[in-house]
Amino acid sequence: AVDNVAEGRKNLGEKMPVLIYRVALYSLRSVLMQRLGDESMREIFREAGSVAGKEFARHLLDLSLPLDEFLAVLQKLLAEQEIGILRVKKFDVQTGEAVLTVGEDLYCSGLPVTGDTVCNYDEGFLAGILGEYTGKNYIVTEVDCWASGARVCRFEAKLGE
Repeated sequence: AVDNVAEGRKNLGEKMPVLIYRVALYSLRSVLMQRLGDESMREIFREAGSVAGKEFARHLLDLSLPLDEFLAVLQKLLAEQEIGILRVKKFDVQTGEAVLTVGEDLYCSGLPVTGDTVCNYDEGFLAGILGEYTGKNYIVTEVDCWASGARVCRFEAKLGE
């Protein structure tokens, strides 16, 4: 539970450097990969991101807004919370398919290029938000990443089973 961070951190506040966030996540990622393997680690990060995305949507977003307004509020909130700069490249209301980009992503922007996509937590986070808003199961896959050589993360979202 995140509870009342402001009360518990009266002097230090609610924010911390991105570097510290990344140290925590990448050390966890490393241990999970060593113990469980790459795919299991990625599944765990997606699942954790989904839980976070659902909670984020329930507590910080108005799920009753029309789609365009909802996406605009989501863009604004992600920027205000310094998570990233969301752009909606496509959202087909008939099929549920979407293409989203996130610039200056909290998780990966500035990492060395490894040729790999690493934002599995973000995949789950976005799937959780979209699923909570639509009431449907979403699968989000990162197709471009800072770590793969792109300068923005590009995600493809589609309805799952």
